[in-house]
Parts: sequence; structure tokens; C-alpha cells
Amino acid sequence: MTYTNPNALVETSWLADHLDDPKVIILDASWHLPTVDRDAKAEFQQRHIPNARFFDIDDASDRASALPHMLPSPDGFADYVSALGIGNDSHVVVYDSYGLFSAARVWWMFRVFGHDNVSILNGGLPKWETETRPLTDAPTASSQHPFNAVFRPKMVQSIDDIQDNLTHGQRKILDARSLARFRGEAAEPRPGIRSGHIPGSACLPFDQLLDPASKTLLPAETIEQLFDGAGIDNQMAVTCSCGTGVTACALALGLHLIGNDDVAVYDGSWTEWGGRSDTPVEV
Repeated sequence: MTYTNPNALVETSWLADHLDDPKVIILDASWHLPTVDRDAKAEFQQRHIPNARFFDIDDASDRASALPHMLPSPDGFADYVSALGIGNDSHVVVYDSYGLFSAARVWWMFRVFGHDNVSILNGGLPKWETETRPLTDAPTASSQHPFNAVFRPKMVQSIDDIQDNLTHGQRKILDARSLARFRGEAAEPRPGIRSGHIPGSACLPFDQLLDPASKTLLPAETIEQLFDGAGIDNQMAVTCSCGTGVTACALALGLHLIGNDDVAVYDGSWTEWGGRSDTPVEV
């Protein structure tokens, strides 16, 4: 079994051959949980793949929202990526420092705003480093490039959509957090957030989609078996959730790879749902 949508990934060997291709825009989308004492932008400035630009998930967000890194408006997204030198004719390649963590969020954001020519670097920075490929601390010059964003609302769900789904059950909710957090056995990393999960949802921790050694995506057949084990098949409409809408996008990527394109992400995710007193919680 092969990936249905293989263009969602590029290999390190491919990127090494395209580092100087002006149509290929490389983005370092590294981001760290607030409980981790790390500065992704500072790390980028110290070392990154040559010609990469830094994509700041928090800067490219709705700054008016009290929730972390919510989607910006189409115009806001277009302005942000235009300043990075990205146009509608660009092939965007995204990576992060974990292999696959926050890069999938940026992959999803581009697709939400109508840009399908976007790929994840399979294995991310860890695989690139393991293969002793070049790294640099030199900044990458970029000039403004026109980008037209076309919003795809079916790829995003709000808290109202999730509440409606509790009544009508049109979609399966799939949680990317750890089983301990899903079951309410571990505290949430953000203060004031209840433990547990959205009633009726299933859990597939996002890192199960990765080979633990290489941090690359598992074969299509294995990924399909993992989703099957969570009660998800390719005929289902699925909404992915997590803590703040970041690793949910890794599940969306996995489903896209095996051909399920009726996939949305609950943007507010557990930080919104678990942070309110009027939403039901299961443990």
C-alpha cells in the first residue's frame, strides 16, 4: 500500500537537491510547549537548514483571541507569508526540530488558506542532522511576494461545531494528546484547564504515526491500521483535536496521506473546551 497523497511529504535527499531552487521555500516551523524552557526562534538563529525562513506560529495567529495561536484571517495569513517571500507559485517545505510536531500545523494552515503545494520534510531536522547535511546560522533574505489566500471553512471547526456534533454525531472526534491526558490521569500543561476529553471522542497520540528512531512517517498500511484501531476509517468525517490545535494537524496529515480528505481541525481544541465550565468532560 502506498500513500494516496505522497506529495504531502518530501524526503531529505530531495530537499538537499533543491536547496537553491527559487520556487522551493523552506520554513522552520519549530515551536515548543510552554512547559519546555526552549526558544524556537533563538535556536533557528543558531542553526537551520540553508535558505530556511522562520515561521512563527504565534506571530501568524489571531492576536485578538485569548486562545493560543488561533487561525488568523485570510488577509492576515496572506500578509504574513507574503513577507516571507511566499507566493501562490511557491512549493513550501516545512520542518521542525522534533521531526513532526508543529510543522504539521503550518502545513495545515497553508491548505486551509487554499495553498496545496505544501509538503512536510519527512523526519524533519533530526533526520537532516543525523545524515550530517548542511546547517547554517546565516539569515535568509526574502522580499515581499504576492499571495492570495482562499479560506476553506470545511477544514476548520469551532466550539459551536463540536457542541452541535455532540447532539447529531456527524463527525468522529479524534484526540492527538497522550492517553494519560485524554483519560484525565495527567494534568494539562496550561494552568486552569480541566483534565479529560470531549465526550464520545477517540484517542490516537500523534507520535504513534512516527518511527521512533528516524522520526519519519510510518508506511501507509501501518498508519491505516493505527486509525482503524482508533475506530477511524477512510469513509468517516473526522475532526482532529489536541491541546491547542498543533498536534491535531499531525493526525490530519496522517489521514490525508492515506486518502481521507473529509478532515477538519478543532482550532480551539482542549485549551478552549477544557478551559470552560459549561462544556461536558469525560475521563
